[in-house]
Amino acid sequence: MNKIAPETYIAKKPFTLKNRSTVENLDKSDKELKKTLKEISRTLGGLQDVFYAHDKYSVLICLQGMDTSGKDSLIREVFKDFNVSGVEVHSFKVPTELELSHNYLWRHYIVLPAKGKFGVFNRTHYENVLVTRVHPEYIMGENIPGIHSVKDINQEFWDKRFKQINDFERTLAENGTIIFKFFLNLSKEEQRLRLLRRLAIKEKHWKFSPGDLKERKLWDRYQNYYEEAINETSKKHAPWFVIPADNKKAARVIVANILLEELKKYKDVVEPELDDKIMSNLDTYQKELDNE
Repeated sequence: MNKIAPETYIAKKPFTLKNRSTVENLDKSDKELKKTLKEISRTLGGLQDVFYAHDKYSVLICLQGMDTSGKDSLIREVFKDFNVSGVEVHSFKVPTELELSHNYLWRHYIVLPAKGKFGVFNRTHYENVLVTRVHPEYIMGENIPGIHSVKDINQEFWDKRFKQINDFERTLAENGTIIFKFFLNLSKEEQRLRLLRRLAIKEKHWKFSPGDLKERKLWDRYQNYYEEAINETSKKHAPWFVIPADNKKAARVIVANILLEELKKYKDVVEPELDDKIMSNLDTYQKELDNE
């Protein structure tokens, strides 16, 4: 397998999607990719235990991508060897009435991972500069001072949101949250094929919605806004990794490998040692248990 270098997937300004491939197979068969992912996932699961015991850092993993880009299956396969008590997954749908009564970052803030834990956001706070950008009428539900109509939502408004998101992520990073942001870069043709599979396979019917076809017609607008959001918010403390997503199995391996390689850089994360008093009495504790 070709060496997976995390830095090759990082989006650096000026970034353009048209220059990024959506296909990568890592020179491996599907069977080999599955085996490789299993090995990496097991190692990640063990590393997660160390992060949990160390209790100083939290890890936030953000997944974005067009419909059918493989977010759900990636979460299922990459994190299957994690201790369930150490990882939390949150999927963000249409905001509820309660969520709309707060600022747009509130619903993300309240479910951030605690120290020692991993949090996965399936769709993220970036929906607030993507879906709302394509459908600015959704902003009206937020009841923001000074925004009286869609006409008031101008470039200055979006620039302010980019700044707010950057400030939000910087605050998290400065307080011990390690942030990964993955954009699953899917081709329009592969999305078409995946939607057709949902229609052709009975067990996948539940995944299909006519709304998917409506949003597909807005493909170019979504791509433009993704590109701008990535350019404005890919920072050293919270980089965007752009992952070729047409091959799901390869995409999972790339994401898992990036997580592993980047987390291994935290050399201070080690299992805590027992204090000297307990260490000096280990034999005594063992004898007590042996003699029960």
